[in-house]
Amino acid sequence: MANDTKERILAAALEMFSQKGYDGTNIRELSASLGLVKSGIYKHYESKEAIWNALLDEMIAYYGARFGSAEHLPPVPNTLDELVNMTMRMVSFTVHDERIVMTRKVLTLEQFRDDRAKELATKHFLTGLTEMFTPIFQGMMDKGLLRRDDPAMLAFAYTTPISALIRLCDREPEKTETAMAQIEAFSRHFIETYGKERV
Repeated sequence: MANDTKERILAAALEMFSQKGYDGTNIRELSASLGLVKSGIYKHYESKEAIWNALLDEMIAYYGARFGSAEHLPPVPNTLDELVNMTMRMVSFTVHDERIVMTRKVLTLEQFRDDRAKELATKHFLTGLTEMFTPIFQGMMDKGLLRRDDPAMLAFAYTTPISALIRLCDREPEKTETAMAQIEAFSRHFIETYGKERV
C-alpha cells in the first residue's frame, strides 16, 4: 500500500511538474490532487526536492528499460530494413508514451534550474542517442550492412535530426504524423546513402 501511494505521488508530481515546472508546483496542490493532506505526502517523501530526485530516478529507469540506453542496447539489426523498423518502433514509443512525453517536458522546463535535469536533458536530447547508436552502427559495419565510416559521427548524423523531429512532436502534437513520416523517409535516405550489400 505504501509503495502504491509513493507511485501515485510520483505520477501526480510528474504531471504537475510537466505543466507548472518545479517552482510552480506546491505540496498542498499536489497532496490535494491525490486526496491527501500535506502530512500524507511527507510520510513518504521528506520534501519537494526528495520527490523531485525520486522522480528523476524513476524516469531514468523507466526510459532505459523501455527505450534503451548505451548500457541496454537493442540488438544490432541484421538488415537495413531492420534499422528502419527498429528506429520507427523506438520513435513511436517515445512520442506516444505519455510518461516519456511528460518527462521531456519536465527536462525542457527544468534544465536551466537544476543541474541534474540539465545533464539528463543533454543525455536524452543528444548524447545518449549518439552513444546508443554508435555500437549499433559499428555492428552493422561489421556485418557488412553499412559502409565503413566513423560510427560515432554516423550515429550523431543519424540521431540529431530524429531528435529534433521528436521535439517538434512535443511542441506541436498535431504534426506528429507528419514528423513520423519525415523520420521514416530520413531513415530510408540514410540507409540508401550509407548502406551496402552484405559481403
